[in-house]
Amino acid sequence: MLRWIAVVLLVLVALLQLRLWTGAGGMRAVSQLRTQLTAQQAENLRLQQRNQTLGAEVEDLKHGNQAVEAHARSELGLIKPGETFYQVVNPDPRAATAPATSTSARGG
Repeated sequence: MLRWIAVVLLVLVALLQLRLWTGAGGMRAVSQLRTQLTAQQAENLRLQQRNQTLGAEVEDLKHGNQAVEAHARSELGLIKPGETFYQVVNPDPRAATAPATSTSARGG
């Protein structure tokens, strides 16, 4: 009788261990969740840094004339009164080496 109880308890422990390692909420699921948590924390850190950068840029644009001026100059090409604007155009290397194409109509 004692032998059967020991066998039943041993089978029960084996089943519980199997469920612990492979079942829902088991060790495999916990490991996957830890991996996801680490990835999400890294993403959150990246986004927090981006938010801080954008927040600083917003503050500069709200309170700093230099930031607005720099933005207008770079994005819109604006110049101040009395300044002279110079535009440097680099020649297109393909245009210099490409043969001129002519179109001619053939009559028949």
